[in-house]
Amino acid sequence: MGAALQIRTEMLLRPPLTVIDRPTNDVPSTAVSIEFLDELLQQGERLETASPREIIAWAVDNYYPKLGMATAFGPEGCVILHYLAEIQPKVFVFNLDTGYQFPETLRLRDRVAERYGIEVELVQPELSVVEYEAAHGGPLYKTHPDRCCADRKVKLLERVAAGLDAWMSGIRRDQSTDRAKAPIVGWDKKFGLVKISPLANWTKQDVWKLITDEDIPYNALHDQGYSSIGCWPCTRATLFGEDERAGRWSGFAKTECGLHVSDDRP
Repeated sequence: MGAALQIRTEMLLRPPLTVIDRPTNDVPSTAVSIEFLDELLQQGERLETASPREIIAWAVDNYYPKLGMATAFGPEGCVILHYLAEIQPKVFVFNLDTGYQFPETLRLRDRVAERYGIEVELVQPELSVVEYEAAHGGPLYKTHPDRCCADRKVKLLERVAAGLDAWMSGIRRDQSTDRAKAPIVGWDKKFGLVKISPLANWTKQDVWKLITDEDIPYNALHDQGYSSIGCWPCTRATLFGEDERAGRWSGFAKTECGLHVSDDRP
């Protein structure tokens, strides 16, 4: 870490936050103190003017090695991986591998490993796609996409969360209404973790400028009109003038997989 970054990080750094009665399977995830939530709020406010690199450094200083980062290999995730390679490449980075990912997405995982030496772990459901579809009489993504996402994404993060104290995501406030009020640092009551969003106040233009300037690897599907990429059955290229996430679950009143919905308030 450079001297200037270290100095700035120390200015932002406060003693590690400790979850009081951290939720377990038997304790509701709302079982945290008001003092703890106030402390998180203050931390988030202090980091509002920090750069993504500084926020990630703060997260590493406070939570590593109990810090994780979830990535679907979107542009934002690739930016965070770029910074992690410099700050702490041993942070546990994982991908929620539903079994429906594009081949281009999985190839990007290999390119990230080659460029940064970071091996992103594929966390997979207990049932393969074939087994899952057989158990439900066919692909659920065609009829009940919320159930499919819950089973093959949300439950995976619940499993991973048991071994973490905090997780980072690449969400931006300008991506959707569900993400518009995302704090830099907050309490994620769904997963019982501190949630850190280093790029929350960045724009799409900010992200792509850094990708271009630093030659950061990105998903080749972005060059084919895909602005937001998830599972192949539920993702299409977007048309000119459409919302950034219009290509996700097209035809359904759904824009989120369930990981980032606004239910992390006490």
